[in-house]
Amino acid sequence: MQVNIGLSAMWLQDPDSLSSGNSKLLMFFVGMVAVALAVQALALILMAVGAAKARKRGLAIAEEVRSKILPILDDSQNLLREHSPKLRIITDNIVESSHIMRNQAQELDSTLSDLNIRARAQAERVDGLVSSALDTSAEISNTIQRGIKAPVREVSSLLAGLKAALGALTSRSKHHSREGFPQDPDPGW
Repeated sequence: MQVNIGLSAMWLQDPDSLSSGNSKLLMFFVGMVAVALAVQALALILMAVGAAKARKRGLAIAEEVRSKILPILDDSQNLLREHSPKLRIITDNIVESSHIMRNQAQELDSTLSDLNIRARAQAERVDGLVSSALDTSAEISNTIQRGIKAPVREVSSLLAGLKAALGALTSRSKHHSREGFPQDPDPGW
């Protein structure tokens, strides 16, 4: 900032009044500006050389990448061109297979539903038949029991009657033998 003030003060002085001290100072400043410009020019030249080297290296890398990627891209394009009809056929087959499998699954579902309905109906029929058979068996059992019990009761009653009659006869015969009736040693029965 002082340099600027010194330079502006020198410009404001009369042109004829340049003294030897001021001219030396002016020369010093001009020399400093020249050195600064030279340093700046040198920095720009070094930056340009560095940029040129970086550009050259970047172009070499880009060329290397391009030389490696272009064959891969060409091969992949050829592969796609060559196999795209096959891929279309495969995708079409997959789509068609999925439709067929969906239809088969629907048919299987409807068949299983129908089979389930029929199995339930058969189970109901079997249940009805078993219930009817059990009811009939119970009725037959009751009828057989009644059929057997009645004659058994009759036979039992008949036997009880015979027993009572025999009991009465035997009690009379004992009663008569006590009264003095002669007893037959062998009645012959």
